[in-house]
This record gives sequence, C-alpha cells and structure tokens, in this order.
Amino acid sequence: MKIDLSQPEPIVDANDLARVFDLSPERVKELMRAGEITSRFETGVGEDAGTHRLTFWHDQTKVRFTCDAAGNVLKTARVKTSR
Repeated sequence: MKIDLSQPEPIVDANDLARVFDLSPERVKELMRAGEITSRFETGVGEDAGTHRLTFWHDQTKVRFTCDAAGNVLKTARVKTSR
C-alpha cells in the first residue's frame, strides 16, 4: 500500500480505506463527504524525521498508517476506541 504525498494533502485510495474499515469504497467516499470519516496527518520530527502518520477515525474504529517519505506504508494499526 502507498499513500500519495505529492499533493498538499495526502491521498489514500478508497479501496485501501474500505479494506481496513470493512466497508465498500463507495461507502467510504460517502462517509468522508459527510464528515463521518475524519483524519489527521502528522509529519515526524527528530528521531521520526522522514516518516508520516495518517490517522482515520470512523464510528469506534481508529486506523493509523505510518509511512516513509515516499509514501510507502511501513505499519498499519487498527483499534477500537471509545470515541
């Protein structure tokens, strides 16, 4: 999996998000437009320089992708939250 970091905002393929949230790609797009899937993008500093974290929330699930400077996903974490 790869995240496109060439734009001002990172781009994740809806198919990739659909897999981690157990949704269809169409449903992911609908939920994002409605603001029901939210996200945060962070750039590593210090010892984490050269990496990025992209976190998505939907319902009670949080998914975090950690990627290198080229957008290659190094780690994916999926947890249930009380949010």
